[in-house]
Amino acid sequence: MHSKKLRDFVFRLHRYIGLAVGLIAIIIGLTGSLLVFHDEISEFLLHRQIGTITPQGERLPVEVILNQVKTSYVSQLGVTIDRIYISAKPNAPAIIIPRKQESDLAELYVNPYTGVVIGNSQEIFSEKFFNAVYELHYALLLGKTGYAIAGIAALLMCILSITGFLLWPGWRKLLNGFKIKLNAHPKRINFDIHKVAGIVTAIFLALTGFTGFCWNFSDFTKPIIYAVTFTHKPASEPVSIGVPGKTPLKLTDQLKTARATFPNAMLGTIYFPRKPEDALSIRFKLPQDDDENGQSYVYLDQYSGKVLRVDNILKIPLGDRVLNSFEPLHYGTFGRLPTRILYIFVGLAPLILFITGFVMWWYRRKSTSKLLKEAIFIKTLSKNAQK
Repeated sequence: MHSKKLRDFVFRLHRYIGLAVGLIAIIIGLTGSLLVFHDEISEFLLHRQIGTITPQGERLPVEVILNQVKTSYVSQLGVTIDRIYISAKPNAPAIIIPRKQESDLAELYVNPYTGVVIGNSQEIFSEKFFNAVYELHYALLLGKTGYAIAGIAALLMCILSITGFLLWPGWRKLLNGFKIKLNAHPKRINFDIHKVAGIVTAIFLALTGFTGFCWNFSDFTKPIIYAVTFTHKPASEPVSIGVPGKTPLKLTDQLKTARATFPNAMLGTIYFPRKPEDALSIRFKLPQDDDENGQSYVYLDQYSGKVLRVDNILKIPLGDRVLNSFEPLHYGTFGRLPTRILYIFVGLAPLILFITGFVMWWYRRKSTSKLLKEAIFIKTLSKNAQK
């Protein structure tokens, strides 16, 4: 009896969460499917617009590229270079992000062999399109409010996946849980599509929902993850100690120090200090790192060149490893191409599940309404007979 009551409770929870969060889950799912191969699509369209970069011997030193861009493009008052991305691919442009006050300006695409700016993100339609898709995916185009709504919807989607997993009829008889009877009544076909689509994607929807919630509410979830994994919370951000009258060291000298820390790594990104007390942050890709941009960092005092902190992806504590696992789990990159293709269909699942779930609810509501009418009719006949 208790088992039936529990199942009824789980069923109601599943149904009402599905009806409440369905439309938002569809938006998040469909945009997620579009973003699975975002990098490849963007790269293809970018090369179509800016042309193909032909490797010409060694790339120019980063300092030379930056100086050429500063001279030609970042001469406006108040405009600084915020960061530069160096791709591991020989035919990819270097990407420089200028910044003015508190806002990033258009990305500049630079030929790393000549230092010539060959385009910017304002001219690239695909960048505008995918930026809008990203914002729709994680914030529903509603700013901070949408960010919170999307995070809550992601958590509810995770709960929805777990309840659907528990309700799957295949737990009674395995093969029946994967059968779709195409010659049956539309109501049965609809139910079969719902149960099969649900069980195939449940785990992945739960993972994407959970990681999305953790990202959107990181101020709340990060401390919990560190506590559960018995990981010490990272120290505050490294700080440069300013000396009156002293200017920051040249980038050439800073890079020598950073490269000595990771001698076998590839330079990935340089994040320049925004404030006098900020550290210079340099990102590297180690040979063992699967992330295309690398996940190891060196933080340097911008005035003395002292190494303030080193984050080696191969030596990070458990809590940080858990947090780093969120990206491959959310984007489906953990199994390379096969799982990325699977995640396209995972993103379509909320649409299929919502439609089939809504039809199931409608049939159930229609059936309940019919039974109620019959009960009222029988009760009326009974009263009339007694008279």
